[in-house]
Amino acid sequence: MQRVFEALSSQIRRKILAYLAHTDLTAGEIAARFEISKPAVSQHLTVLENAGLVTSEKRGQFVHYSLVADHLANTLSAYAQEVCPVSKPLKAESAALAKTRGS
Repeated sequence: MQRVFEALSSQIRRKILAYLAHTDLTAGEIAARFEISKPAVSQHLTVLENAGLVTSEKRGQFVHYSLVADHLANTLSAYAQEVCPVSKPLKAESAALAKTRGS
């Protein structure tokens, strides 16, 4: 439980969870949405993965990240994102991307 609270304590990690709400993204796609270095994004993804909030899957040369939908913290986070002025637009972007990908 400590790892989950640590993971959720960062605004960047909460934003990553919002971006992954409806579709999986590669590490590069996630990094492109932030003005921080790719290694920093990688560290945030590692924290989220260690907390059990996201999973990663290597597909070819890319690592794809997706939300662990049945994790209680993600369920609560999704609920909070519906009213959060920061996360709601990110979640909407995720839904639009999922729609264009046919996910």
